[in-house]
Amino acid sequence: MNPFASRATLLAPPYVDRRRVAVPWVLFGCAFLTQTAFPFTDGGTRALTTASVLLLTAAAVAHVVTSRGTRPAVILVVVAGGGGLLAETVGVHTGFPFGTYEYTGSLGLQVFGVPALVPLAWTMMAWPALAAARQLVGAHRLVTPLVGAWALTAWDVFLDPQMVDQGHWRWSYPQPALPGVEGIPLTNFAGWFVVSAIMITLLDRLIPAAPEHPSDADSWGGATDLLPVAVYLWTYLSSVIAHAAFFGRPPVALVGGLVMGVVAVPLAVTVMRGATRAQR
Repeated sequence: MNPFASRATLLAPPYVDRRRVAVPWVLFGCAFLTQTAFPFTDGGTRALTTASVLLLTAAAVAHVVTSRGTRPAVILVVVAGGGGLLAETVGVHTGFPFGTYEYTGSLGLQVFGVPALVPLAWTMMAWPALAAARQLVGAHRLVTPLVGAWALTAWDVFLDPQMVDQGHWRWSYPQPALPGVEGIPLTNFAGWFVVSAIMITLLDRLIPAAPEHPSDADSWGGATDLLPVAVYLWTYLSSVIAHAAFFGRPPVALVGGLVMGVVAVPLAVTVMRGATRAQR
């Protein structure tokens, strides 16, 4: 440490390479444009689905690299991607913990009977779910895994009906189901919550919270980790609109809107209130 450094210098945030910070935002922007084509292709082609998952996964990993470092990014991939692959492998071969289901092979390359895109999808949304939970509950780490697990499981209320309708996987025993979300058994969501709770707990313990001095590009209106928060809110809004207006599943839009809205609506209010305070 330089003994002649001023106190102001010591307290100043570290240098931020804005070009690096911009990378995850560019990836998210490309994913945004890709997903806007879904409603006009009857729910998305295999190419669009693949591109969307790859781009959002890359955005999540790049964001962790630029805001936390390489080691936390590796942890995200191992815990969310590896954990997702493990859970899905066990699930597809045993029926536990999600229920009995099978993949049809329409999503391309498979690993242990699980499409390679599936663990990537766990990765791309696990980070936004954790960021949303941290934003809402702050330092209450005992509550974070529960909120994060709900945030991640709620997304599947939208995802599973879309993927089943597209023929990417099918359930052997789709009843009983959530009202309005026919074709997807309740066991699926119970399994998702358990797996998500374990996953979010590990990520919350192993990946540090937002830096004390986040860059302007990564914090707006008091909302730290703005990029994963934006991904979560966009996923919520786009899923409601798509199921209501384009996918022929208005009941899913309603039920998913309520279930995921438990996290997304307070999250949006928190961000907007922070933005208002920042402008004063």
